[in-house]
Amino acid sequence: MINLTTNYMGIALKNPIIAGASNMSADISMLRRLEQAGAAAVVFKSLFEEQIHLESVQMEETMYETGDFNAEMTSLYPKLKHAGPQVYLANLRKAKESLDIPVIASLNCIEDETWIEYSRLIEKTGADGLELNFFAIPRDTESDGRTIEEHQIELLKQVKSKVTIPVSVKLSSLYTNPLNVISRMDNAGASGIVLFNRLFEPDINTAELKHFAPFNLSHENDFRMSLRFAGLLFNQIKASICANTGIYTGNDVIKMLLAGADCVQVVSTLYKNKPEHIAVMLSEIENWMEKSKFSSLDEFKGKLSRAMVKDPFIYRRAQYIDLLLSSEQLLK
Repeated sequence: MINLTTNYMGIALKNPIIAGASNMSADISMLRRLEQAGAAAVVFKSLFEEQIHLESVQMEETMYETGDFNAEMTSLYPKLKHAGPQVYLANLRKAKESLDIPVIASLNCIEDETWIEYSRLIEKTGADGLELNFFAIPRDTESDGRTIEEHQIELLKQVKSKVTIPVSVKLSSLYTNPLNVISRMDNAGASGIVLFNRLFEPDINTAELKHFAPFNLSHENDFRMSLRFAGLLFNQIKASICANTGIYTGNDVIKMLLAGADCVQVVSTLYKNKPEHIAVMLSEIENWMEKSKFSSLDEFKGKLSRAMVKDPFIYRRAQYIDLLLSSEQLLK
């Protein structure tokens, strides 16, 4: 009998497919569809600090048309009963109560104090885990990479000291040496590492001379950066490894597990193929395992990681050189 169970951050999962954070995961009816389709867990839509401030200001403007801002105000962000994180927390609590699978919260803040405050509030909802979305945009030329990294690691330590639920970090691949940063976050207590964040970047409309933010889904095969680093990290860190970005099929999930991931997060394939596609992916994994005579994920997880392959050059620079030479041959 095929056993698809795995473990992520100490959380038992019935299979390796997690529905990642998106607008889809903020809707209770959609969350139920994801659960019914076979999702092992869901990451609830991310809470962004800017969103909280904007909602507070907008509610203030709606309630008090004339406004009462004055020089003696101590904060630009009014403390209203129905503004701030309260709506998000209520929805997160409802999601937890409505589902039988684990619910993981996602958080992205600006100020150190709000990282800590919201983490503690999120834990009180009953969420099974917390994902810190460390997408930092440099805002000056003075801050060097090490300073940004140390700040994120310190935030991780502070959050870990204030909550008891497992905490993962979702990272971009834009560090000078992601392996070094991940190792330090692992030592700082990260329970899981999510590889990697899909970044949304602004574009410019040349006809209207203004910025706009296109909503771009990941494409098939965009997972190769995550695949490489999952293979490099297997058996090198204590934290769980969760692969993300461009994972569309059951075969993609198998590749990630072979490299060394414990599980995956999927979003774009759910938008393109609907939540029920999870059942298709799980069937593909089971069929492959049966043909390959594997009865559990542990039997092949990490089988093609750097720690397990015999070829000492497969994860080194030689792989890149081979690819360049091969492409030159195609041009002849």
